[in-house]
Amino acid sequence: MVTIKDVAKETGVSPSTVSRVIADNPRISPDTKQKVREAMERLGYHTNIHARNLVAKSTKAIGAIMPSSANKALQNPFFPEVLRGIGSVIHERQYSLTLSSGETEQEILEEVQRMVFGSYVDGLILLYSRVEDPVVAFLEERDFPYVMIGKPFDRLEEITHVDNDNFMAGKQITNHLIARGHEKIAFIGGSKDLFVTRDRESGYLAALADADLPHHEDYVIHTEFLKSGGKEAVEQLLSLPIRPTGIVVTDDLMSLGVLSTLEESGVQVPGDISLVSFNNVYLSEITRPALTTVDINIYELGAQSARALIERTVDKTIPPKRIIVPYTIIYRGSVKEYP
Repeated sequence: MVTIKDVAKETGVSPSTVSRVIADNPRISPDTKQKVREAMERLGYHTNIHARNLVAKSTKAIGAIMPSSANKALQNPFFPEVLRGIGSVIHERQYSLTLSSGETEQEILEEVQRMVFGSYVDGLILLYSRVEDPVVAFLEERDFPYVMIGKPFDRLEEITHVDNDNFMAGKQITNHLIARGHEKIAFIGGSKDLFVTRDRESGYLAALADADLPHHEDYVIHTEFLKSGGKEAVEQLLSLPIRPTGIVVTDDLMSLGVLSTLEESGVQVPGDISLVSFNNVYLSEITRPALTTVDINIYELGAQSARALIERTVDKTIPPKRIIVPYTIIYRGSVKEYP
């Protein structure tokens, strides 16, 4: 195994000079740096990352925390895409990524505690925003760097977070159905504990109120962000005496369950029921019909969260930021004029 001493002998400099070149010390001349780096490459020397990180008091690693078990969450294309965005930034900055999840809130908290107490990561990205989250309380108590994807439960100005304007997106996509003549519009969302659901639902309700349309409690259903969740939700809607003519679904994967269940029930989209959705994952374009959906720029949500977190791990004095990623509506074939 090639050591620093071998590189020093090869180049005629001291081992401490080689160490300073590895650390990119500005006091070492460019000529010396080039000579040492060429020797390192020639000899096949690889930096001991662990040793370097101990000196720098940094792991050069960040953690990403899933809202539920990886088995469940990774079924939803949102998470691989947001991780792709995070990965693009950490690869460029030469960081590594640790992914953590749990079956319950308690398991997720215990995983986070293990990562923090074990000094496995420099900071954490929470891939969700939940009401009264014990993970956030723990991180705040420890003054540990973290960034949230989504809107915080409280102290909006004190927590760095990356989000879309989900209220306006919910209102705008509902208005699209209203503009096409729909008055009986249902809403299928995720857990009420998740702020993304709350904001999109608030936008949906605001659009109904602005158009003087009634709000039927039976038309609002909360379920899991999974295909099976969409299936269960639409079965409830189809059992109502008066069915909706339009449905706002807060997640494309849930929309797949909605589409397949409607098809099995002999209900045509958009012929009988129009459907709009959120996220614009790749599946939304290849369904039949292709989904009208809100493109929330998932990749950019991930990339911006990674940049913001690395910034905070390097300098904890940086003030909290609210980063809003723009959304666009992609109009496809799942909506038609009513009647």
